Amino acid sequence: MSHQLTNDEVQERLWKAVDDHHTGMLGLTHDSHHFQPMTAFVEKDTNTLWFFTKTDTDLAQAIASGANDAAFIFLDRKLQACIDGRISLAHDKARIDKYWNVHVAAWYPEGKDDPSLTLLRMDVSEAAVWISEGGLLKYAFEVAKANAGKSTPDIGERRDVSFQ
Repeated sequence: MSHQLTNDEVQERLWKAVDDHHTGMLGLTHDSHHFQPMTAFVEKDTNTLWFFTKTDTDLAQAIASGANDAAFIFLDRKLQACIDGRISLAHDKARIDKYWNVHVAAWYPEGKDDPSLTLLRMDVSEAAVWISEGGLLKYAFEVAKANAGKSTPDIGERRDVSFQ
C-alpha cells in the first residue's frame, strides 16, 4: 500500500464493504456452535449492525439466555474483517420497516407482522481488518516476486480498529 490509512479511512472502507455486500458469518464468541450466514444492515454513525432472525433460532435463544459476545466475519475481494461486539435481541419496528426488502420478506411468509420475526442488534466494539489493493493481477505479481526474491507478498495491510 502506498500510504498508511487512518483509522477513519479503515472504518469507512469497512462499513462501505459490508453495506455493499451485506453477507457474512455471525456467531457467539463464547459458544462452540458454528457461525451462520447472515445479512447485515450497517448504521455506521452508531457502529451498529442489524440482522433479521426468528425468535426460535439457536442464536436468538442463546442471546435471550444471556449470551452477548459476538463476531461477524466478513469477506469480499478487497477487504476481510472479523468484527466483534455485543449482541442483543431488539424487536425494533422502525428498523424492520427501514431494512425490509424482498430478500428478507422471502423468509417471513407472514410479512413484517410474523410473530417469530425479530432483529439482532450488534454494537461493534472492535475489528481486525485486512485491506487488499490491486486485485488478482497485483496478487499474482506479488506472489511471483516474493517467490523469486525469497520475501513475502505486499498485497495490503492489516489493521486493528477500536469503535469505542
